[in-house]
Amino acid sequence: MDQVLIIGGGIIGLSSAYFLRGAGFEVTVLDQGDFQDNCSYGNAGYICPSHVIPLASPGKVRQGIKWMFNAQSPFYIKPALHRDLLKWGWTFMRSATKDHVARSAVPLRDIALLSQQEYQQWSRQPEFDFALEYKGLLEIFRTEAGRHHAEEAVHKCRELGLDAELLSRDQLSQLEPGVLVDATGAIHYKCDAHVYPNRVMQSLRNVLEAKGVQLLPHQKVLRLEHDGKNIQRVITDKSTFDAGHVVLAAGSWSKKLADSVGVSFPLMPGRGYSVTVQQGDFQLRHPAILMERSVALTPLDSSTMRFGGTMEVVPTGTPPRYARVQGIVNAVNAYFPEAHLKVPQVDNVWFGYRPCSADGLPYIGRTTQYQNLLIATGHSMLGMSLGAGTGKLIAELVTGQKPSIDMAPFCVERFG
Repeated sequence: MDQVLIIGGGIIGLSSAYFLRGAGFEVTVLDQGDFQDNCSYGNAGYICPSHVIPLASPGKVRQGIKWMFNAQSPFYIKPALHRDLLKWGWTFMRSATKDHVARSAVPLRDIALLSQQEYQQWSRQPEFDFALEYKGLLEIFRTEAGRHHAEEAVHKCRELGLDAELLSRDQLSQLEPGVLVDATGAIHYKCDAHVYPNRVMQSLRNVLEAKGVQLLPHQKVLRLEHDGKNIQRVITDKSTFDAGHVVLAAGSWSKKLADSVGVSFPLMPGRGYSVTVQQGDFQLRHPAILMERSVALTPLDSSTMRFGGTMEVVPTGTPPRYARVQGIVNAVNAYFPEAHLKVPQVDNVWFGYRPCSADGLPYIGRTTQYQNLLIATGHSMLGMSLGAGTGKLIAELVTGQKPSIDMAPFCVERFG
């Protein structure tokens, strides 16, 4: 089995291809699109070890209920009598405990630091060009509740050995001297970095093609076929591929394909939106999160800014709700009164479906049913951040090496 078939052309699939090709495997990547329009392109580009609190947390459940009927809110779950949604929602609520948050911190930190290390190594190679910058990440707050949360977050980061500092309003102004900020303070996560996601993906595609990896676009995978303990074939709408090792990294579409061979894990799509504009007069020096509104801002390069946010847990194919974009714009203008950001034309709005596990930890590893099937999905909003590290871990599992970190928290079958 010196051949690997990877399903999914996002950051997880391409990173896996990179490390597997480096280990000597013949690698083919199948993508249902053209490798140029998935969640790996529209995200904020954060490489963020600071994000150690999983999506499934007590505060998220409480806040989500409050936001359910607000069309512009950052978090929304579409109610439906749908088996997958009901299972996911039940597991999500059961996982949203203080104990789960505490248990998740170390594995999320470890995989993020591993990933950050791999991005660093990529950035030193001349064939990679993706604007990796170590300016840290600001999380800006306006309320006393926000300040209290910030104090706890800084304390948690320091406990985990991560560099974070609580900033006053004046200290925040010193970091962003050219911008009027309506806020009371911020966290400066000095441990974090950011990239230009589009350039990461383009660089990876160029490198993989140069190394002889087959990147096959417009291959919609219909099902997997198995015989005993092995996946034998992958069937697409255009062809049939014999399977050596199979890496299922199809994002929000992974669950349906896994179900076809009896592998089950709770996963739902979480749709997000982003807008990319020329910076103009409004120029941030640092990427930032607007705490109370869950909106992300990233200066991707010297002239380009991206605004993004929202988490809509909805089936793929659900018509977009562009009122969410109005919510993003309103949040930016509230925190930055001189931004004067306007809602763009629909054609200039990006949206995509992030694969959300039920407990906020990704699914990475083998299954007990099949010797040659590996799963790599469920990264939620951390796909880019954890992408390079996940690819390295997948390659280590395929080659039989000891994984760089403890894999138990990411077990695919942890929910039985």
